[in-house]
Amino acid sequence: MAKQFFANVKSVLSGDSLVLTSPNNPNAERTFSLAFVTGPHLRRDGDEPFAFQSRDYLRALTVGKAIQCTILYTVPSSGREYGYAQLKDGTQLPDELVKAGWLKVREDAGRKEESEDILERLDTLRNLESQAKSEGKGLWAGTGGIIDVQNDIGSIDFNQWKGKTVDGLVERVLSGDRCLVRLKLSDKSHLQVMALVAGIRAPSTERLNQSTGQTQPAEEFGTEARQFVEQRLLQRNVKVELVGISQQGQLIASLIHPRGSIAEFLLADGLARCNDFHSTLLGSKMAALRAAEKTAQASKLRLHKDHVAKAASGGTSDMIVSKVMSSDTIFVRTKTGDEKRISLSSVRGPRAGEPSEAPFRDEAKEYLRKKLIGKHVKVSVDGSKPATDDFEARDVATVTEKGKNINIALVQDGWCSVIRHRKDDTDRAPNYDELLAAQEEAQAQKKGMWSGKSSKAKTYMDASESVQKAKIQLSTLSRQKKVPGIVDFCKAGSRFTILIPRESVKITMVLAGVRAPRAPRSAGEKGEPFGQEALDLANRRCNQRDCEIDVYDIDKVGGFIGDLYINRESFAKILVEEGFAQVHQYSAEKAGNATELLAAEKKAKEGRKGLWHDWDPSQEEYDEEEAAPAETSAESEATDKKASDYREVVVTNIDSNGKLKIQEIGKGTSALEIMMNEFKKFHIDSKNSKPLGGAPKAGEYVAAKFTADGQWYRARVRSNDRNAKVSEVVYIDYGNSEQLPWSSLRPLDQPQFTVQKLKGQAIDAVLSFIQLPTATDYFRDATDFIADATDGRTLVASFDFVDAKEGLSYITLFDESSSGSSSTFADSINKDVVANGYAMVPKKLKAWERGRASEEVLKKLREVETEAKADRRGMWQYGDITED
Repeated sequence: MAKQFFANVKSVLSGDSLVLTSPNNPNAERTFSLAFVTGPHLRRDGDEPFAFQSRDYLRALTVGKAIQCTILYTVPSSGREYGYAQLKDGTQLPDELVKAGWLKVREDAGRKEESEDILERLDTLRNLESQAKSEGKGLWAGTGGIIDVQNDIGSIDFNQWKGKTVDGLVERVLSGDRCLVRLKLSDKSHLQVMALVAGIRAPSTERLNQSTGQTQPAEEFGTEARQFVEQRLLQRNVKVELVGISQQGQLIASLIHPRGSIAEFLLADGLARCNDFHSTLLGSKMAALRAAEKTAQASKLRLHKDHVAKAASGGTSDMIVSKVMSSDTIFVRTKTGDEKRISLSSVRGPRAGEPSEAPFRDEAKEYLRKKLIGKHVKVSVDGSKPATDDFEARDVATVTEKGKNINIALVQDGWCSVIRHRKDDTDRAPNYDELLAAQEEAQAQKKGMWSGKSSKAKTYMDASESVQKAKIQLSTLSRQKKVPGIVDFCKAGSRFTILIPRESVKITMVLAGVRAPRAPRSAGEKGEPFGQEALDLANRRCNQRDCEIDVYDIDKVGGFIGDLYINRESFAKILVEEGFAQVHQYSAEKAGNATELLAAEKKAKEGRKGLWHDWDPSQEEYDEEEAAPAETSAESEATDKKASDYREVVVTNIDSNGKLKIQEIGKGTSALEIMMNEFKKFHIDSKNSKPLGGAPKAGEYVAAKFTADGQWYRARVRSNDRNAKVSEVVYIDYGNSEQLPWSSLRPLDQPQFTVQKLKGQAIDAVLSFIQLPTATDYFRDATDFIADATDGRTLVASFDFVDAKEGLSYITLFDESSSGSSSTFADSINKDVVANGYAMVPKKLKAWERGRASEEVLKKLREVETEAKADRRGMWQYGDITED
């Protein structure tokens, strides 16, 4: 008796053969062939005529349906079963195909059969065949049965088909995202190729490694993904949207089932992930796929079973861009004043390690600087990156300025590329697909770093590298007003690196007329009081901003002295107004901004701001002129001696180079006397014996214990011997110096003793119009003579010229106790030094010494010099040493 079974039709091999699966076990497959008939077959080397039409008729009838099969016999050699079948609607197979002309009855069918039922069935089949033959159906049509089938996507002009939708048939499913698809380009032309399902990536299935011969197991959910697609698409008619070609030459297409895109169903069931590489091919259609994937993630389905939902970002925050670190990283300042680092989501600036990108790094950074620096922006945090060995922890965010998405703008103009995120990386921009599309457009239009051309970024020559370079550039910049530039870096509150694009130079800029306290050079280092605050203000108001500068002069190390304007406002004035800088009147007057700066300083003092927080008007000196930093040039112009500039002074020290240290008698010395009384009491108290916190820094103010009397005085560190732990210090109120062990130094951080409270009282000075001998013995005799003439005496000094650049005063000294109240140059100590042969009149005069006011003085000096030579006094004892 014939054996019967029920099954589901999985696929059709040809018009006479089916692949069946068990209703209870879809993995159990068997091949069943229809008995007594034969049909044309699909072959790798070329289909037989009408092979596709024959198979397609049976496929349309049976695939995906339940079927009842009756086995008549089994071929022992192949194990294939033969018989007849019936669908649930009563359709008989192979009767229906023979009737439609798609199968032929085999000539040898029934020769050895004895069963009446089988013979009767054969008669029926032959009658149906005769009827089809007479009507010219199917195979009996005679012509038109050949279809040209190509298996290479390169055999067609893909550009003609890209973006179009064609009818197709899924011939085979290799994995959830890979199918063998037959594209019906026309009735007579088919293309059968491997197709990647657009927009998704599914886990791989079990496969054989051809190189090793080993079987590679399927990834988790790989088999389930393949079965999911087989059950819905295998040998079904689909619409195929041709979207692109992969780098490996495979077709990328969307497979549209009558109920929708198979990609969306796979994603929604957690059997696939979105494929970012296909985003630009799909455009706006990618959004539906992202939404389906998010649905599966929210439900933690299959591939997303371990998904951790991203914490809410807290919305959008208003911030100010304080610094542009690179084209993809910025620093922003919150409303509370806190600064934080932000990386732009999903974009990356030109990489230093990529030869094609690296030249565009500066140009890309400048693009972002112009767009954002100092601007109010909205920051939407999309995630955070944890700290690694190479990077610190940071937020990634989308930044918009006046409604414009900056992330997209950078990509659109070719200054950033889009990051290809890992499949599990959810810290990405919400408009990621839009970014990918923008990048593709920028590449197509050859924008920015995709241009293939050399970078237009400027290279800047450092004009402050040496004094010689600075002098050359000064001649150009000093003739121009309001030179446009960019503040590249803030070194201190009053010192900046400025880029000048139109000159292609960068300079170190020093603000004229002011001095800001020194900021710490590194974390842990201690700067001067309010030095850090001054630097912070400079960074907030100036760093990376467009600016204008006026240049007046250079200092002795190549710095350019001048005014810096931010938004047409003098930053020196802002700095002084906030109490973070002091005015140097001489250099301010020379720069022409003294009135403005002094008014700002007065305002800061009255407001007790910054340096002036403990300002006491009663301690202020009448004469506020002091030696300015190296910001003006003594030799820049000839100046006549100032008239009637007489002051009472005492000489406190004579250096080894012959310079005098003097104190001006007045409010300064009175205040110093009061301060020193308090200073001594303070240091006598044992609880104030706190040592220095570490090695002293050159330039640092300290309290130092003078070796001669064991008392404590204010001093400044000149140099250090770290091995011996010894410092050379200069006593700022008296001018003498010595070397002291670090144990004899204490911090000078008490507000009542700082130089802001009372500036150092020792002033550098030299005697005007004379030159001391260079020979050691004569030089020592000269300094001894001057010491004898000045020691312990109150003198009157005529300040002939103040060289603010060198911080040096040229003076003529008078001893009124011996010369009376109506002193002239003939009664001066300067003249006495020359008259006794301990100095000479210099052959080469300084610019200020060549004025008319100096003619009589020089004439008198030359006369006494001649007498000293004639009498063989001092250095002239062996004759005129200036004769050749």
